[in-house]
Amino acid sequence: MKVMVIVKATRGSEAGELPSTELLSAMGKYNEELVEAGILLAGEGLQPSSKGARVRFSGESRVVTDGPFAETNEVIAGFWLWKVRSMEEAIAWVKRCPNPMTEDSEIEIRPVFEADDLGEAFTPKLREQEAAVRAKALGLGTPTFRPGPGLLIAGLIESYTPATRAKIPEQWRRLAPHLGRVPGQVGSDSYGVCWNAGPDCSFEYLAGVAVSSPDRLPTGFKTLEIDPRRYAVFVHAGHVSTIPETIDAIWTRWAPDCGLRVSHDAPCFERYTPEFDPGTGLGGMEVWVPLEV
Repeated sequence: MKVMVIVKATRGSEAGELPSTELLSAMGKYNEELVEAGILLAGEGLQPSSKGARVRFSGESRVVTDGPFAETNEVIAGFWLWKVRSMEEAIAWVKRCPNPMTEDSEIEIRPVFEADDLGEAFTPKLREQEAAVRAKALGLGTPTFRPGPGLLIAGLIESYTPATRAKIPEQWRRLAPHLGRVPGQVGSDSYGVCWNAGPDCSFEYLAGVAVSSPDRLPTGFKTLEIDPRRYAVFVHAGHVSTIPETIDAIWTRWAPDCGLRVSHDAPCFERYTPEFDPGTGLGGMEVWVPLEV
């Protein structure tokens, strides 16, 4: 779960008092511990409310009020965003925090709404819309969501780890002479399919093409069947050599908080369309991420 940890303002912080070197050092050490524990997602201190403003909504009316604001105990002086296992874990970490103020202070912990908390009002269409916005904010472009057909992919299979995946281009070089000549090949797209991912981030990778039958395949070719399902489809606009970076960003930054049920069991694949230019390494590249049915 994600929680926002809210540092409440005090008279001192609202008066513009700055923290001492000792307090900054203690808070820096505490933040390092949060990072090492894999908890810290974001965090910032805020300037006094005298430098802020509030906007009040009433129907179509918008009324702006400049700070400062009198209700000090309702003003926020800073925040963290954490990813924790439970509220109890968040409370335990807050209790370890140095007093963030030079006087008595208070820190509030609030769970962040997740997609499943919003009930039926958060329809599948709205979930995908929100997931697309998150992807765009991460620099991944705007994905589309579409059904993928069942595919029988035939080609060369290798096993990789994070340390050896730089050898994948060699696998494609070995496949290249067969492209367009594989018996029963369907269409002109080629596919890089990743599956059987292990806890150590090892995985199986098939470089191949869609075929209508597993018969009469070249020596060394193997097949993998991909069932029809719904996918999030990302366009990779950079050079082909940077596609691993796009895939890593999708799985480590987008998928955990996208609000969709991403499948970790079904194959994920790269699709190379006829617009892909092997000479320049540009164009016609997509990453298809499987969603739960």
